[in-house]
Amino acid sequence: MLCTAVVVSGAAAVSASGAAAAQQGVAADQLSRAPDPPTLQTIELAPAPGRAAAAGARAVPRRATGRFSLVGATWTDSHAALDGAVEVRTRRSADGSWTGWQSLEADGASPAEPGSRDAAEARGSTDPLWVGESDGVEARVAAGPGRAGPLPAGLRLDLIDPGDPPPPAPPAPAPRVAVPPRPAPRLVSRAGWGANEAIVRGEPEYTTDVQVLFVHHTAGTNDYRCSESAAIIRGIEAYHVRSNHWDDIGYNFLVDKCGTLFEGRRGGVARPVLGAHTLGFNSRSSAIAVLGNYSGRAVPARVRQVIAQVAAYKIGAYGNTPAGRVAMVSSGSDRYSRGTRATLNRISGHRDTGKTECPGNTLYAQLGAIRGVAAAGPANLALSKINGATRIGRSWYTRGTVRPFWRTTTPSSLLYRFDVQVDGALTASAPNGHRDELLRLPAGRHDVRIRAVALNGRMASISVPIVSDRTLPEFTGGPSVLLRTGSLDGIVPVRLRWTAADAGGLRRVTLTGPVTADLGTTATAWAGTVRPGVATTYGLRATDLAGNVRSAAVTRTPVIVAETQAVRSGAWRSLSGAGHLGGSALRSTAANASLSWTFTGRSASLAVARTAASGRVQVYVDGSPAGMIDLRSPRSLYRRAVWTRSWNSSERHTVKIRVEGTSGRPGVISDGLVYLR
Repeated sequence: MLCTAVVVSGAAAVSASGAAAAQQGVAADQLSRAPDPPTLQTIELAPAPGRAAAAGARAVPRRATGRFSLVGATWTDSHAALDGAVEVRTRRSADGSWTGWQSLEADGASPAEPGSRDAAEARGSTDPLWVGESDGVEARVAAGPGRAGPLPAGLRLDLIDPGDPPPPAPPAPAPRVAVPPRPAPRLVSRAGWGANEAIVRGEPEYTTDVQVLFVHHTAGTNDYRCSESAAIIRGIEAYHVRSNHWDDIGYNFLVDKCGTLFEGRRGGVARPVLGAHTLGFNSRSSAIAVLGNYSGRAVPARVRQVIAQVAAYKIGAYGNTPAGRVAMVSSGSDRYSRGTRATLNRISGHRDTGKTECPGNTLYAQLGAIRGVAAAGPANLALSKINGATRIGRSWYTRGTVRPFWRTTTPSSLLYRFDVQVDGALTASAPNGHRDELLRLPAGRHDVRIRAVALNGRMASISVPIVSDRTLPEFTGGPSVLLRTGSLDGIVPVRLRWTAADAGGLRRVTLTGPVTADLGTTATAWAGTVRPGVATTYGLRATDLAGNVRSAAVTRTPVIVAETQAVRSGAWRSLSGAGHLGGSALRSTAANASLSWTFTGRSASLAVARTAASGRVQVYVDGSPAGMIDLRSPRSLYRRAVWTRSWNSSERHTVKIRVEGTSGRPGVISDGLVYLR
C-alpha cells in the first residue's frame, strides 16, 4: 500500500507520516508564516485481504493521515468505467470520532474534449465528497452486481486539504483626493430656533427622493422684526402639532423676510423627510415657507436667492434640474383627485396643486426667475491669476509650484465645490467658498482645469496650459572676454561673448557687470569699455521661461605695457606729447625695425597712433606671421587699439611688430601693447 502527499502548488512533497506528525502540534514560528497552500494526499486502493480479495475487492484499512477536508477516488484511464461502489469513512480532527460509511458517486467518463491537454492528462474519478477537517480515512470498494471485468487500474483515494484561505485583500486605498461633502444651506437649526421636541410625535418618515420643491407663504403679517422669527416658527410648530394634530411642524424649511433660513420638520436637512405641507403631494417633495404674506408685497432679493439655493440643494441632490418639469401622482387634493397625474414645475407654488392663494401673487410671479437662478450653471468662471507662474503667449511657465486663483459671479451659496484637474486627473477638490488651490506640478507640459460644480449639478470649466520646468538654463559657451579695437583714451575696449540655451526656452539674458543691461535671448556678444589696470568682473544671468536662473561670471584685468618695455631692433626714436599713452611713444621709419613684448594672458592688441603718413607693420605671434596692418588714417588718431588676437586660456606669448617699408609712408608710431590677464 502506497501513500504520498503532494503539494498542489508545486512545493516539495512531504511524507504522510510527517503530515500526521504535523497534526500533533504547530511550532510557534509557524504562526507567522504565509497561509498553507492546498495539498493532495494519495492512497492506493489495494486488494482487500482474504476472501474479499479473491472477489476483486479493494480497501484502505483505517489509518491516520495528514489533514484533509475533501475526498474522492480516481483511476488512470479517464474513459474506463468504475464497476463498483467506493465507500469511505473519515475521522474528524476536532474530536477523533469516525463518521458512518458514505458513497462516492461516479458519473462516468471524463467530460474533457478529445485531443485536448485536459483529455490527455485526465483521470477517471468519482464526484468529490466534502467531509470537513479530518485526519484519518478508511475505504472499501464493493464489486457491482454481475461485474465482468477488473476494477480500473491506478485506483486510489485522493485526499484534499484546501489550505488556509489567502489573507484578505488590503482595503482599497482611500481616494487620494478628498471631495468635500455637498454643502447644506446655512440655516438656523431646530435647536437654534427652540423647537419643542417634547411635543413632536413619532419618528421622522422619509420618502425615496425629492422631485419638487413647493413654495409657500405663511400669510399673517409682514411687519414682524426678524428677531421675532424664531418665536413665530415656534408658534407655527405648536399650531401644527396641537391644533392640526400633525406629528411635527409641516414645512421642511422656513425663511424670514431678512433671508434667514430655518430648519423645519426634523429628520435631517439632507434627507428626503416626509412633511405635511402640500396636500396630495407630500411624498417625494420638500417645501419652504416664507414668513409673511406675499399677495402684494415685493419679495426681497435675499429671500428669492435662499429659495433658489434650497431648490438647487434638494432637487439637484437627485440629479434633476430645478428648471425642469415632472409628472407626480396625487394622493388626493382639492385640485387633483387621488391617482391623478399632475405635471408640475420642479419649483412649484402651493396653488399649483391646491385651491389656495398661497404663496401669494407676488411671490408666485417670481417663481420663474427663482427657477432660472436655481437651475443656472456657474457663471463667468475665469482665471484671475496664477501665483508662481508667468504667462508668455498662451501658456504659463512655472518652476513647479503654482497657486491658481479663479472667480465666478455665481454666489457661493449656489455652488457645491471646485475641482482642480491636472491632465484629466482630479488633483484637488475645494469647498464652494474657495477660490484658489496650491498645486505642485511635475516637470512637463500640463493641462490644468478648474471646474466649478453648482448645487444643482451643473458645471463650468476653464483650462490653461502650464509648463513646469525645474531645469536651469545653461551657458553652453563662455562667458569669455577678449580685447577689441578702438580708443584707449583712459579706457580699454573689450568684448564679452557667450552662448546660453534652455530646453524650455529662454526668457532673457542679463548683463550684471560691469554694467547692467538686458541682452535679450538672441545676442551672443556685448561690446563695452573698462578701466585699464583694474580687475573687472563680467556677470551674466540667464532666465528661462519658467523663471529658473543660472548665473556665470569671469574676472579679467586689462594691462597696458609701454612701448619702452619692448625688445627693440633697428632705429626707433622717442616721441613725447599728451596724445600718447603715458605721454610718450616710439617712432621708426627704418624698414625691418621691430618691437616685441612677451606676456602671459588671454588676449592682446597693439596700441598705436594713426596718421595720414603712417605706414605698415607686419605682426608676428610666437614667431609666426599674424597679419599685415596698414596704420594710415585720413585723420590723426592717437591712443588706438588695433589688431587683436585671443586664446582659449591664459598662456605665455610673444607679439612682435616689424616696420614694412612703404613708399612715401615709412613712419610707424607705437604706443605699447595691451593684454588681458
